[in-house]
Amino acid sequence: MPKYIVQFAHFHEDFRLAELESLATLEGVEISYDPSTYDTMSPFLVIEVASDELAAKLVRRAILLRRIVEYWGSGTTYDELFAEVKQTPERWADYNQSSFKFTVGGFGKSLTTKEQISVIESFSFLGFEGKIEMRNPDVEFAVLEDYGESATQTNAAAVPKKIWFGRIIASGSRDLVSKYDLKKRKYLGNTSMDAELSLVMANQALARPGALVYDPFVGTGSFLLTCSHFGALSMGSDIDGRQIRGTAGFRRGVDGISANLKQYNLADKVVDTLVFDICRNPWRKGAKFDAIVTDPPYGVRAGAKRLGRKDGTVAENSFRIIDGVENYKRENYYPPTVPYEMAEVITDLLNFAAENLVVGGRLVYWLPTVADEYDPKDIPQHEVFRLVANSEQPFGGWSRRTHESTESTPAPEHAPAHMRFRDRYFSKFEPMASK
Repeated sequence: MPKYIVQFAHFHEDFRLAELESLATLEGVEISYDPSTYDTMSPFLVIEVASDELAAKLVRRAILLRRIVEYWGSGTTYDELFAEVKQTPERWADYNQSSFKFTVGGFGKSLTTKEQISVIESFSFLGFEGKIEMRNPDVEFAVLEDYGESATQTNAAAVPKKIWFGRIIASGSRDLVSKYDLKKRKYLGNTSMDAELSLVMANQALARPGALVYDPFVGTGSFLLTCSHFGALSMGSDIDGRQIRGTAGFRRGVDGISANLKQYNLADKVVDTLVFDICRNPWRKGAKFDAIVTDPPYGVRAGAKRLGRKDGTVAENSFRIIDGVENYKRENYYPPTVPYEMAEVITDLLNFAAENLVVGGRLVYWLPTVADEYDPKDIPQHEVFRLVANSEQPFGGWSRRTHESTESTPAPEHAPAHMRFRDRYFSKFEPMASK
């Protein structure tokens, strides 16, 4: 199959391959690459795809894939690169009369205009006779120099570790990160998920037209926006309706989630937002959702809660009639709740997903873990799921990870790194006492 150069954004490196694989599944594009050649310290990866059309499909909604380039050659020096390019002169002839443009970029070093011009002129052997067009050329070529992540931006004498050259096929959709930036959003809260990772998770969930996506801890609705942007019908629920309505003292907005739906013209894609405890949900049993995408509350900014009282008794106050209205029917009523331990949240989430996801559906969720104690065996398990991806976003003493489904493996003998996470966070991750 033809070879292509994927140029990743140099952000969230642990999520890049997961998004690439998810997009390949979503678009029905068969890809092949050598995993040993992938380096989180470099934004370049060579893959094989059957055609330019399929390569373009692969990146058209990508967030962490900047562009895909038809591979013409590579080398540790320009002489090596030119030698490989010259092996396929028949490729040049197709563009001999086309208008064209060269893009020269350096990873790990900013190239001056003079350096870029010098690089472009060194490709004069291609003999293109077409007109140079900077805005709308018939074809665009990319020269990509990789100096490594540790290179010094101002080191003029730096030598690239690798140089890539090829024809640009298509670019990703990184402009969406700016479009859905939290700073531009009318309504948000202190737990709103940032736009970039929300969009990546929508891709990992295979959000698409005709799919029904659900967030059982919807909060301020970040995932509703990104999944619906890609055409999915979405819906969400939360135990605290004040977040949905926008009356919980958040920084902006009085219309809650609906303000954002109007802002982004997505109201017709969001089926509804509901208020209930996921542990006592009203859903009819049976598969109904194509994906569940969520960020369960883990207590750093907002503690997880479920309905109940600490003494386990029924809250009779809820049914007290005041001025002819039962207490629980009042607009400002908030039912009694008890803390919801992180390990229990995840167990209940997996059980819920097992009952409500269609076959082949995806569960994509965040799991906080104590960094020094994390073990891959800590990944929650369920017999009906298999693990698709496990990506980490580090925060120093702790991390959070996105998981896409899980496969059944032996349960860990030690306490998993997400056990009692809220207590561990506020104790600055002191070691747990043995029992």
